[in-house]
Amino acid sequence: MAHPLLPPQGYYAASAPPALERPRFQGKAEVELCVIGGGFTGLSAALHLAEAGATPILLEAQDIGYGASGRNGGQIHAGLRQDQASLEAMLGRNHARELWQLSEDAKALVRSLARKVGCSVQDGLIKAAHSPRALAHLHSSHDYLEDHYGYTATRMLDAGATAAAIGSTLYCGASLDRSGGHLHPLSLARGLAQAAEAAGAKLYVRSKVECLEAQADSVRILCADAELRARRVIVACDAWAGSILPTLAPFMAPVESFLIATEPLPAALSAQILPGNEAVADTRHVLDYYRKSADQRLLFAGREAYVHQPKDIAALVRPRMLTVFPQLRDCRIDYAWSGTVAVTRSRLPQFGRMGSRILFGHGYSGQGVALSVMGGRLMAEAALGPSPGFEALASIPARPFPGGPLLRKPLVVAALQALRWLDALG
Repeated sequence: MAHPLLPPQGYYAASAPPALERPRFQGKAEVELCVIGGGFTGLSAALHLAEAGATPILLEAQDIGYGASGRNGGQIHAGLRQDQASLEAMLGRNHARELWQLSEDAKALVRSLARKVGCSVQDGLIKAAHSPRALAHLHSSHDYLEDHYGYTATRMLDAGATAAAIGSTLYCGASLDRSGGHLHPLSLARGLAQAAEAAGAKLYVRSKVECLEAQADSVRILCADAELRARRVIVACDAWAGSILPTLAPFMAPVESFLIATEPLPAALSAQILPGNEAVADTRHVLDYYRKSADQRLLFAGREAYVHQPKDIAALVRPRMLTVFPQLRDCRIDYAWSGTVAVTRSRLPQFGRMGSRILFGHGYSGQGVALSVMGGRLMAEAALGPSPGFEALASIPARPFPGGPLLRKPLVVAALQALRWLDALG
């Protein structure tokens, strides 16, 4: 069981490099560029702005990496949450190919920045099929990427090879992507913060933005006891963007995901479970995803919630872990924590502008480790000049969740339950 006084990033806070002390923003100031949000997107934006010669100010409501960027599964995926054939049908072949190339560039970018800040990356991501139908879809997607995109980083695994690669007989097959991988997310966030500061960005924590007021020549940024005026603003708050820009609220559903970390596994179990040290995500809509840490713990995430935060996260997630790995029934759970991500109706990112001075990006729908870092870079580009990559993301159609302010939450809850039923049907 996790100790109630543990920090909200659970195992990550216990194993990341120590956080640097940073000040609150106080008083009044006028700046050229302001970034709101101290997660991957905001930190990447601040870093790339500073490297381009600007001096951005970043405001974070809590501490650097406090939100999903310091709590997530740390997995690096290829592509987006929709497969390429579906994206081509939805957006057209050229637009879909632009997005594929952006996702490939995003993997390269996050690896490059991780090396720069001393955050190690482990290669390999397995997508494990929970049903024969899901396995057929993995085969179809693998063949389509190979035939139409020349993507040869993946290979298909049969049930026996999957069991050997994962250490579980639960799955009927899988795809193994050597270009995917995993990393320590809070270490990356803290490293990006230091790199941004070294390049000239100014970072402030415990500086919650209450509202934005677009004016003729600037944007007025109001905090509890401070005020900024900026020529350009980048809003990089993911699930919390709607509290600053209320017109975005209908386009995202904040979904809570739950994670646990075991004690360090005994050598025999560690050799049996994920012997190649890949990360795993299964093919359910409400999926399980997991990996081993550098000190040989199993980090396992499962379940989702939209309304109620459970009192005992370990009790919620442990049964899911034991379904996959019954051999861990005697292992202690040392940490349990949760994080909130923004899920869009299409499961695709939402980027855009409000007026001529505010840019926003969010909605990675659980696949944001690489995409959010790239999203920050593209918003930095767009704040300074033309950015074809930003326009490719901003031109993805966004649809609001139905129901209006009163019915939206219960309708999203009902949709999550329907996805669980679909998962049970295979």
